[in-house]
Amino acid sequence: MKRKQIVAFITCAALLSTAAAGCSQGQTTGGGAPGDNKTAPADSKGPELKTLTLLTGTTGTAYPALQAVAAEAEKKLNLKIKFDVKPDGTEGDNLVKTRLATGEMSDILYYNSGSLFQALNPEENFVDLTKEPYMDKLLDSFKVTVSSGGKVFGVPGGSSNVGGILYNKRVYKELGLTVPKTWSEFIANSDKIKAAGKTAVIGSYKTTWTSQLYVLANHYNVQAQNPNFVKDYTENKAKYATTPAALRGFEMTAETFNKGYMNKDFLATTYDGALKMLAEGSGVQYPMLTHAVDALAQNFPDKVNDIGVFPVPSDNPSINGFTVWLPNALYINKKSKNADAAKKFLEFLVSSEGMKIYMTKSKANGPYVIKGINVPDDAYEGIKEMQSYFDAGKTAPALEFVSPVKGPNLESLLIEVGTGQKSPADGASDYDKDVRKQAQQLNLPGW
Repeated sequence: MKRKQIVAFITCAALLSTAAAGCSQGQTTGGGAPGDNKTAPADSKGPELKTLTLLTGTTGTAYPALQAVAAEAEKKLNLKIKFDVKPDGTEGDNLVKTRLATGEMSDILYYNSGSLFQALNPEENFVDLTKEPYMDKLLDSFKVTVSSGGKVFGVPGGSSNVGGILYNKRVYKELGLTVPKTWSEFIANSDKIKAAGKTAVIGSYKTTWTSQLYVLANHYNVQAQNPNFVKDYTENKAKYATTPAALRGFEMTAETFNKGYMNKDFLATTYDGALKMLAEGSGVQYPMLTHAVDALAQNFPDKVNDIGVFPVPSDNPSINGFTVWLPNALYINKKSKNADAAKKFLEFLVSSEGMKIYMTKSKANGPYVIKGINVPDDAYEGIKEMQSYFDAGKTAPALEFVSPVKGPNLESLLIEVGTGQKSPADGASDYDKDVRKQAQQLNLPGW
């Protein structure tokens, strides 16, 4: 009996030791680096976890939306996304170019479509996605903005948005105003707002890029009156200074200043400060992109549905439509060692399931560019107002999405025009000179 007890004790001890070792191995696997399963038990299940890096900015809601999609992709695709944050604006653009040049780009890049994308030498730096099965789901109007040499390189990250005039509907109602269909009607509204003691047109030149909206959002009007403008402009046959419809954007910028419609501190006012004025109603109209509705919803959730949007008016009431900014895109680094895994993530992102997850963190700023993905019923009121223009075909892509020609100094030139330092004609002429350098760098014919 004593011998049997000793044998039983030794056997139990051995079993406990084995179990402890197995437990220890499991802890080592769980706490190690992603995909490090060298110490995993022989019966470990599941493929190795693949880690991808994604470079993105953090302005707006795209970042948290991509994080939400990434969290679900980790469960479904065994992919872990490690986010690499970059600054916005010119500093971020320079960082992207530097990383591509030095071979230090992340596996996936979230970045602009259109002219800024074209400046990155797409065929040299990004993976060709033309033959991927999900390409058929993307609207052609988007694909052209992420294409080069007949190849498609990106998928959309979010919805489109438009350029126009954001306005406070509550104040419009108080003052008995209606949405203007012409520039003269816009001026008449602005006079009444100014007479009521409010800021008629909010200026936020401290955030310098906001000076460009009249010119950029006026492109629908330019295209409607000059159907060949994009082609002629790209081929150096049309100019802002010599195309009356294009020059109007510079003239609008100057007239807003000359009539004293802007807040007195517009040179010191930031984009965030302008949104606060608009939400509170001390400022009533703000030339801006509708992605601003995201920021309004975050900072002024109880006032966001007071905000509407209408197109920059032309001088002809029959020409009235929105200039559309197509969404940023996700591109796969051509030097990535994880290109196949990155393709799986992009496919999941543009799927119905992926977009449903995306929309839990980022509401639409405009219609989506993926077939079958519609603006949901709970979209902001201001976003719903633009749907009729899309349904009627009264939209045109912003110039930067259909032409690679864009000069770097437009915002500074428009600040000069918008402060009376330079005439609209001189500002437009100087911008025509400004674009030449980029056109020549891109080796465009005719320049």
